[in-house]
Amino acid sequence: MRRTACLTALLAAVLATGSGFAQTYPQRAVRIIVPLAPGGGTDNLTRIIAPKLADILGQQFVVENRAGAGGQIGSDFVAKSPADGYTLLTTSSSQATNATLYSKLPYDSIRDFTPVSAIGVSPLVLAANPTLPIKSVADLIGAARAKPGALMYPSAGTGNSTHLGGELFAAMANVTLTHVPYKGLGPGLVDLMAGRLQIVFSTAPSAIPHIKTSRLRGLAVTTAARSNLLPQLPTVAESGVPGYESGSWYGIIGPAGVPRTVVARLNTEITAVLGTAEFREQLMAAGADPMTTTPEQFAAYIKTEIAKWAKVIKLDRKSTRLNSSHVALSRMPSSA
Repeated sequence: MRRTACLTALLAAVLATGSGFAQTYPQRAVRIIVPLAPGGGTDNLTRIIAPKLADILGQQFVVENRAGAGGQIGSDFVAKSPADGYTLLTTSSSQATNATLYSKLPYDSIRDFTPVSAIGVSPLVLAANPTLPIKSVADLIGAARAKPGALMYPSAGTGNSTHLGGELFAAMANVTLTHVPYKGLGPGLVDLMAGRLQIVFSTAPSAIPHIKTSRLRGLAVTTAARSNLLPQLPTVAESGVPGYESGSWYGIIGPAGVPRTVVARLNTEITAVLGTAEFREQLMAAGADPMTTTPEQFAAYIKTEIAKWAKVIKLDRKSTRLNSSHVALSRMPSSA
């Protein structure tokens, strides 16, 4: 009886301590690590949400860039940080793709992190050169099946979302497309608009100005639901490729073992920020739509994304060995 009473008292003390910690958290500045260079989508979204969380929680949320190795350096730093809620990571879809793209990571993409909340999702925009008779996803599929491999699309580099979005589309639509990797999407868009390429799975901020000026013809967005950024465009899924979903997503995670009470508090406040009209407008200006989740939903989503992109990457590697499904940049005409 005495032992049971002691264990009960100890458990009550632990729960009380955790609850008290959540109520007083944060008591000092919180660092949010961005594992990529300043100026990109991950960095921009972090710098939008950080001051909002600071206002709500009464402490500084300091954004710190630790770029390198495709996001591995910053991610590894957070994975090995104290699990007290004072070092967080803005993760993105690269968290899912890196798990397969790199044969050996210094951390486990699932076990070494605590998901807190998603923040937003930025669609890719499937677009075509407007001089081509491709005015819909159905037209694109028909043209690709008529001449396998004839339709070429640029990307910002092998393994980038603008590459893998195309590979997923080809696999799910049962067509053959030719991937042309560039060192950044800009030169690829120049070649597309000049008629050297035919289609693109572009980031939204890069595509929207050219769609508005009719230099590109928007066909669809790649997210599961229509985007507020381009409400006139259907999704790929509703245009003949059911279940298709791609794009870049963003969220906040911490090291493994962050107290559940702290995770719950952060998730609650992040969800509150995402619900404000001001933040939604800022998010849209940065090329993203809000994406709200519970910690459990975000954890499940990350696992699903890792499994999905593992299949796409492995299929792409196999097809690359068996045929010439990729064109080297050096073989393309100059975009100058």
